Amino acid sequence: MSAKRAPMAPPDLPGFTYIDVLGSGGFADVYLYEQALPKRRVAVKVLLTERMSSGSVAEFTAEANVMAMLSTHPAIVTIYQAGVAQDGRPYLVMEYCPKPNLQVRYRREPFSTAESLRVGVQVAAAVETAHRAGVLHRDIKPANILVTEYNRPALTDFGIASTTAAAAESAGLSIPWSPPESFADQPRSDQRSDVYALGATVYTLLAGRSPFDQPGQRNTAAELIQRIERAPLPPLGRADVPVSLERILERAMAKSPADRYESAIAFARALQKVQIELAHSVTPIDILDDGIADDAVEDEDEGLTRVRGVVSIDPQTTPAAGPTRPSVAAFAPGGAPFSPPAYDEPADAHTVIRSAARVVDAGPTQRRIPEVAPAAEDATVMRAPAPIFAEAPHPAAPAPSTEKPPASSRRGLVLGIAAAALVVVVSVIVGVSLPSILGGGTPTPTPVTESDPKDPVSAIVPEPEDLAGAAVAAGVRFTWTNPDPQEGDKFLVGVVARGGAEPDFESIDALEVTVAADPSGTTCVEVLLVRDNGQSSDPVSGCVP
Repeated sequence: MSAKRAPMAPPDLPGFTYIDVLGSGGFADVYLYEQALPKRRVAVKVLLTERMSSGSVAEFTAEANVMAMLSTHPAIVTIYQAGVAQDGRPYLVMEYCPKPNLQVRYRREPFSTAESLRVGVQVAAAVETAHRAGVLHRDIKPANILVTEYNRPALTDFGIASTTAAAAESAGLSIPWSPPESFADQPRSDQRSDVYALGATVYTLLAGRSPFDQPGQRNTAAELIQRIERAPLPPLGRADVPVSLERILERAMAKSPADRYESAIAFARALQKVQIELAHSVTPIDILDDGIADDAVEDEDEGLTRVRGVVSIDPQTTPAAGPTRPSVAAFAPGGAPFSPPAYDEPADAHTVIRSAARVVDAGPTQRRIPEVAPAAEDATVMRAPAPIFAEAPHPAAPAPSTEKPPASSRRGLVLGIAAAALVVVVSVIVGVSLPSILGGGTPTPTPVTESDPKDPVSAIVPEPEDLAGAAVAAGVRFTWTNPDPQEGDKFLVGVVARGGAEPDFESIDALEVTVAADPSGTTCVEVLLVRDNGQSSDPVSGCVP
């Protein structure tokens, strides 16, 4: 069984207390720390010692500056601080997002149409903000969209979106969500390449699989690339997804960049129209603009876009550098002018590296910690105050009559007044005496019980341990242990297909499973522990040659 690289020892950071390892990647480790002042939990991304070439350090610094420039956006992971540890390793201190990322969630079950639209609009706004700052993300996919404690998506892993000239020469990519032009002999990318990845991400949330992954068929890297380049987008096959949304995804993922939406904000506005069509709450588009001094200015789309003044953060200074966003060119190592970057190191299993140019693997930025409460399907929208209408004028009162009513009418009026007075007196007597007659006194108010507030991230499901496998007559038998058994525990087990295609998970109760041996000679599985309340652990993987 192949073992993952063990994370390096966490660095000693003044003012921070180490808690746990969150994840490990090819170029960085991510740890959970507690900051002393202000007291909070943070994720700290640390560059590996063996990756500390001059180029990788420069690109790591560029990533810190890019994320600091953009992280005031509500749908981009916030950077709090950057620096160099005492042992010489550069690090980033980032917002800690404890909930499962979107990849973990869609693998359990597809998203609802309402939540897919909401997430699509919010992430598209973040991408539009990056584009207006001259930054292409180039690795948009569900695994790079984390979820905050307040259930908002947060885009991360801007390591590939480095603003250096060297980054434009590299071509790392995550195949299932990459556009066709990524696989050309001379790969190219622009804003519409990110639009393709946005469409592919929304499609994945709705389908529960990447766009060109075909269940039950071979899904190797070469076959995925061929489908992305030539095959039409498969229909979602969901009755609750309107035809208009399918058409939007087809346009966003058109083979030719010229046939796609011209910008991320155009894609977001198309999703908003579907929300209106379905009578859902319309998710606002948050974008940044240096030219806007006020806190909020309505765009031409009737208030569906919120424009906010940008506040840039220099990660080398405290407090923030101020309200003026510095030029992106200033973040390039050596002061090289910025040109939109092309491709870099992927974080997904389907990875193609086309050249030996320096790349930065952003690594798993956050740990996938199970979600405690189900996600709300629609974001709360701040609505404008209801219009105040002028009070309609009352019709003019008729002039008083000088005629006296006849005697019979006067007698009827007197009797009517007397009857009304009698009704009022009886009502008062009954109202005062009836409670005492029926209840024997003043009724006792029903006590209201208050429940104690619950910690939304109080429980972390441990990963299965001691995953091991051995060849048997029926195939390959994998076993594992449950470090904290509880009633109702189950396990999700998925066989990792050749080429790195996403596994199809099966729920079982036992601590073992026997799967068919892979013809390649190496059989791999992923296993997650799932509690009775739906919470799950991070997946652990193992392979048997």
